[in-house]
Amino acid sequence: MLKNLITRTLVALLLVGGAAHADDAKVRQAVEAAIGAKPDGVRKTNILGLYEVVVGGEILYTDEKVNYLITGNIIDTKSRQNLTQERLNKLSAIKFADLPLELAVKTVKGDGKRVFATFEDPNCGYCKKLAKDLAVMNNVTVYTFLLPILSRDSAEKSKAVWCAADRAKAWSDLMVNGIVPAAGTCDAPIEKVLALAQKHNIRGTPTIFLTNGERIPGAIPLAQLEEKLAQVK
Repeated sequence: MLKNLITRTLVALLLVGGAAHADDAKVRQAVEAAIGAKPDGVRKTNILGLYEVVVGGEILYTDEKVNYLITGNIIDTKSRQNLTQERLNKLSAIKFADLPLELAVKTVKGDGKRVFATFEDPNCGYCKKLAKDLAVMNNVTVYTFLLPILSRDSAEKSKAVWCAADRAKAWSDLMVNGIVPAAGTCDAPIEKVLALAQKHNIRGTPTIFLTNGERIPGAIPLAQLEEKLAQVK
């Protein structure tokens, strides 16, 4: 009961002092004075008169006088949507066309019309769940960037997949059936993918990017992924 109550509210109130009038510029100044750093963005939301403060890739909330900073997620109790996470996904969007797709394993199913990219580790359990979901999808093109960040042998498995004659099949066999391909001897772009992940602040796997640039951190149910793809124009 208490857990459900917590998820429906803003949590972790931190008194920081300060004052400002209800406009973005003055709120920004007051926030900067309170946290000792320049926020990346400040804007008024339509929720309880709160202001959204973006700092270091994270979202905080404050009142118009900046008497309080609030950390945590805002959950819509009717739709059960995590409004904070949705906003973070938009803020962390990228330009899909700038992704170096030549560094990814390309999998095409059906007409391949629907396109998205993923960053995955071969030892990631959620990535394996995603792979099983993808096995039943059709008419998609998936670019999988092999991001070995979880286990000691993640890099070895990633290299083995990249060096396989059929990379898409090798990746599917590994993630769906647990079949590890023979050790790779080619020059795999692992360091380049790691640098790319750092550039885009990708800290976990799987991380999905839609062609509209939207970022989806973590695995989501297949139905939700299908819905997201249908919304991309």
